[in-house]
Amino acid sequence: MIRTLIVDDDALTLELHRTYVERLEGFVVGGECTGARAALAAVLDQPPARAFDLVLLDITMPDGTGLDVLRTLRARAAAIDVIAITAVRDAETVRQMAALGVFQYLVKPFPFAVFAERLTAYREHRDQARTTDGEATQAEIDALLGRTTGRIALPKGLSGGTLDRVATILRSTGPLSATEAADALGMSRVATRRYLEHLVAEGVVAKAARYGTRGRPETEYAWSRNRPDIG
Repeated sequence: MIRTLIVDDDALTLELHRTYVERLEGFVVGGECTGARAALAAVLDQPPARAFDLVLLDITMPDGTGLDVLRTLRARAAAIDVIAITAVRDAETVRQMAALGVFQYLVKPFPFAVFAERLTAYREHRDQARTTDGEATQAEIDALLGRTTGRIALPKGLSGGTLDRVATILRSTGPLSATEAADALGMSRVATRRYLEHLVAEGVVAKAARYGTRGRPETEYAWSRNRPDIG
């Protein structure tokens, strides 16, 4: 079992992530912390028999940052993997976390499907790393480096090519409603909305209510970096 430490200063988030981890095969919650100092103590002062394998690490905490925690763990040569789970979207923070060897960088909020996909990818990577020996194939090397596609399997009826078209139009424009995206792509509104909702489930597209017109507010979709109120 992958013994997991959850670190977040919000009690509700701790509870949510605990229930997520408990739903996954091969993982067990070994501890929870609400601050940077407590996280370091939990990892560094743990006896070998109770050592953690993985930390789900928040970045913004009252007594320090996830960057501080990760730097200290690396300086102490702690043999532990880290997945950042945070609302911080700052590109420099992402670069620094990547340089310190974070396995994944998962932006809150996200659905269980995204969480499960990322932790399953980590479990597969860990299994591969523990079994690979001698001369490694390119696929084994990629697995050892933690390189994964990071995409959830498409639901029945959706195609990868069309999904890429929908993603491209959102990247290159501002927020769009399902009708506007459908008109731009030459697709039906119903089909376009299915792809948009799938991208929302992947955690790369945000949706919000659009106000300012008569009648009920319209739902708009935007690639996360295109929204003025995110990152």
